[in-house]
Amino acid sequence: MNKKIIVTLALIFSFATTKLISQSVKAMTYNIKYDNTGDTINNWNLRKAKMVALIQHYKPSFLGIQEGLHNQVSYLNTNLPNYNYIGVGRDNGKEKGEYSAIYYSNEFKPVTSNTFWLSKTPNKVSVGWDAAMERICTYGLFQHKKTKQNYWVFNAHFDHIGIEARKNSAKLIIEKIKSLNTNNYPIILMGDFNVTPTEEAITTITNYLVDSYKNSKTKPYGPKGTFNGFTDRVLDHRIDYVFAKNLNVLSVTIIDDRLDNNKHISDHLPVLATFNK
Repeated sequence: MNKKIIVTLALIFSFATTKLISQSVKAMTYNIKYDNTGDTINNWNLRKAKMVALIQHYKPSFLGIQEGLHNQVSYLNTNLPNYNYIGVGRDNGKEKGEYSAIYYSNEFKPVTSNTFWLSKTPNKVSVGWDAAMERICTYGLFQHKKTKQNYWVFNAHFDHIGIEARKNSAKLIIEKIKSLNTNNYPIILMGDFNVTPTEEAITTITNYLVDSYKNSKTKPYGPKGTFNGFTDRVLDHRIDYVFAKNLNVLSVTIIDDRLDNNKHISDHLPVLATFNK
């Protein structure tokens, strides 16, 4: 074969491969368990280094955490040098209370971001419906620096008590997504929704977005459940999700990596979904 043809074909293949890789995106949701100073064997200080190692190993493009207090958010931010984050504490919209922060890799830049409360008054600190406490959703529009592709990314933590709060929180988030995504960009919604797949809060979401776990091109890997409660219970309780729209789901992994003593890193397992456009 002519040498020039070989070189041309190699360049075309290289360009196509680079384009495919650059359009792949990974989203991880992870309830990291708040830093409860009363914890003994499950104390944050015994878990945090392994958590950083896990995140660095799987290299998500976007990481949505739940239950992170400001010191935890800051620790992750300091020890994940290839990431930055958006988000605020739910108690005052600043640094007080749990965050639903979104960390994004340095391949992306935020175009806009905000946090709203899951309530009838989403633009101010508030408790919604029959919820036990304030709950929030943090979101951002992110642009890939090389491809210029935009992604809307949302991260939420639903109430653990209020049934009506979970139902209405789902409706509120879908309404917010529809109002923002006027350009029909890819959407990722992730979080701890505190409810199993058949309940109304989830079906409200899956009427508009796809559940990556059920729509993956390859069989999901790992346990079926995401909540472990720091016990050795059977992992069949799936309450953590990554939803998407305008993206192909390539794979989903529920990650059951452990501490050196075989205890769980958090009382939830992280869920990692890989997509392409």
